[in-house]
Amino acid sequence: MGELAKHAPAAAMAEPPTPLLDLGELRSWSLYRALIAEFIATLLFLYVTIATVIGHKHQSQAEQCGGVGVLGIAWAFGGMIFILVYCVAGISGGHINPAVTLAMLVVRKISLPWAVLYMLVQCLGAVCGVGIAKGIMKHPYDSLGRGANQVAPGYSQGAALGAEIVGTFVLVYTVFSATDVDRNAGNPFIPVINPTQSSNFNTKASLRSPSTCPN
Repeated sequence: MGELAKHAPAAAMAEPPTPLLDLGELRSWSLYRALIAEFIATLLFLYVTIATVIGHKHQSQAEQCGGVGVLGIAWAFGGMIFILVYCVAGISGGHINPAVTLAMLVVRKISLPWAVLYMLVQCLGAVCGVGIAKGIMKHPYDSLGRGANQVAPGYSQGAALGAEIVGTFVLVYTVFSATDVDRNAGNPFIPVINPTQSSNFNTKASLRSPSTCPN
């Protein structure tokens, strides 16, 4: 009984499901702020990462060990996600990926209008980001595979598809774990994933570890 009582307040604080369809949200300025943030974040993410891949291939042509290498490309992807989520989490929730947005819709963290508009601006931002990379590095872009992923030699298309499914699962699982308000380990690392409640975001309080940082 004591253990149940201990966890009862945390369960009571769980967010209620977001209404699936609320057209009144279309008149909310916070929606359009979030859309602008998602557009800019996705544009920057695609521009930097595609430019990194093409730059590595271009430098590797002149020197076998030139370029940033696979590890450098991984750092470009991971570093950009870290920076962009930190910048826009308080505005849009920092999805920057239609897979994350779709998952948030399925569990009713965001409504259908938000999800559809998020996916549209994410795709538009991605197209614009790649377009900027192409405009700046037109010849390398066209001659070096446009920065697209390719299946490595020795692996089948099915194996590549399986790897993408597992990778996407890990991504979405990590997002849900980091933003779960019912965790017993204290406050979630990134508490704002529902952009409709972003006005309550406190960057200083949310990005610290409750076990190491004093109040």
